[in-house]
Parts: sequence; C-alpha cells; structure tokens
Amino acid sequence: MVTIRAFRSIDDSDACDRFINGHRRVLEAHGVKKVTSSNNEWKYNPAVFVVNVESEDKQKVYGGARVHVADGQHPLPIEMATGYLDSSIYDHVYRQRQRGTGELCGLWNSMEVAGMGIGSFFATRAAVVIATQIGIHSLWGLCAPYTVRWAQRLGSEIVEEIGNKGTFFYPKLDLIATVVLMRNTTDLSSLRPYEREKIEELRNRPNQMMLEPPPGKRQEVEIRYELALPSAQFGEFHYPELPAERPIWAHERSGHEQLPEF
Repeated sequence: MVTIRAFRSIDDSDACDRFINGHRRVLEAHGVKKVTSSNNEWKYNPAVFVVNVESEDKQKVYGGARVHVADGQHPLPIEMATGYLDSSIYDHVYRQRQRGTGELCGLWNSMEVAGMGIGSFFATRAAVVIATQIGIHSLWGLCAPYTVRWAQRLGSEIVEEIGNKGTFFYPKLDLIATVVLMRNTTDLSSLRPYEREKIEELRNRPNQMMLEPPPGKRQEVEIRYELALPSAQFGEFHYPELPAERPIWAHERSGHEQLPEF
C-alpha cells in the first residue's frame, strides 16, 4: 500500500526535503543537473502545494508533484523556464490570474513505484483533485513527451500560441517540453468517464482508501488518499481587479533563465 498525500509546503518541511532529495536523484539519473528548484525556495512559499507518493509510515517518498499558485510575488516555474524563449507566456499567465491560476510541476516517480504501475499519472490526478480546494480555475504544465498524454487525459490541452506550436527544445536540445493548460478545473465534462468519476469521488471525499488498477495493469493496488487541505482558503489566490500592466519579474530584467522540472 502507498499513500498519496497533499499538503501546503510550509506545513511539512521534512516531507518537502524528502521530495527534494528523491526528485534530485531521479533528475540526475536522466542527466538533468540544473533545475528550477536548485535553491529549493519553494518549500518556504505558502503558494506552493505538494503531492507526495509516500510509504505507509510517510518516511519514504516514491514520487510526487507540486502545484505552484500565481500569487503576484513569485513567477511560476513555467515563466522562469520559457520566458526568455517566448515572452508571451507572461501575458498568458497574467490573464489567468483573475480567477486563480497555477502550475503543476516537479512531477517525478522512482523506479520502485513505476514497477507497480503507480507512476506520475497518480500524482497528476491528485494535483487536479486539489485544484478546487486551492481555488484555482486553471492549471498550467510543462510536460515531458511521456506525460503529455496524461495531461490531455485529465483535461489539459496543448497551448499552440506559445513556442513552436506549444513546444520547446528544453532543457536540452534532445528533449522536448510541451506547454499544456487545463482551462477550467471545475468543468470535467471533457474527461473520460472513468477519470471524471475518480476525480469527482476524490473531491467529494479527499481522504479515503481505494483499490486502483494502474494504467495498463490488471492487478489493483491499494492506495490511501490524504488530499484534504485544511489550511487552503478558497479565493485566497483570486485577483479580480488586476492592474492593466503586469509586473516585470527580476529575471526578465536580468535576462536570466532557469530550467524547468519534469
């Protein structure tokens, strides 16, 4: 059995550290040394929510994801990663901020759970589940090729107005990153019936046990979901009266770019 747990980053520093260490090992195994979280500043940011795929005693993290909310004080990782390649990303994100927007990023899983079929898809689904608790209407993502289909399965679409029809050669010339956006986190009508039912069930009862068949697998896996976010306040990140001019981030002025997280 594994636990899939969500929490605000500042509410569990130790779990953030376990996420960071596991994610770093996976990235380094794929030859990616420099990532957006190299300073790991997100763990001190109250606008970041973490999904950990953990052991039953919560002492080991097998994978996970993060949801960064656009709070007007910190650029989203996707802005840091692609803004110097295509500055239109800043305006796209800014326009979404009125009703609340964020980004699913830092998606990873270890080989231990991949062999069980509990890969990144489960953390992606959990991030979509908690979006309505956080109160964000849209959810961005910068996907590696193998995660694009999962994002689409959960209601995201490729944003072809950004980059080369939504894609960049990034973080290396032999890797492609694709910009996706779930435009309405509450409207699940475009999802496959099975996924819609699962997300609705978890939103109605975020803390529960489930027997799940992983994608492409027949054998079911027991998963304990702990997705309730008691510290989240709906509307906390809504900005109905945005200034006409968006803020210019410090990294825009310096021309500094950072790498995204897959």
